Amino acid sequence: MPKHEPKVCPRCNNEFECRAGDITNCQCSAVALTVEEQAFIEDRYNDCLCTGCLHALKNRYVFFKEKFLGR
Repeated sequence: MPKHEPKVCPRCNNEFECRAGDITNCQCSAVALTVEEQAFIEDRYNDCLCTGCLHALKNRYVFFKEKFLGR
């Protein structure tokens, strides 16, 4: 039986359900991240984030990359 765990997003404090035991059905699998975006997020947070924050941080990385890395 897949493990589902209630969590609180460390960024926005919203509650969500982590499905690490069933990752293909976890809310985070709906957010496609590049290796660079994943590293950007992992440098700032060490626990699961809600979908809204994953999307926001993905967009922040794109802005960061364009502004500071010129890409």
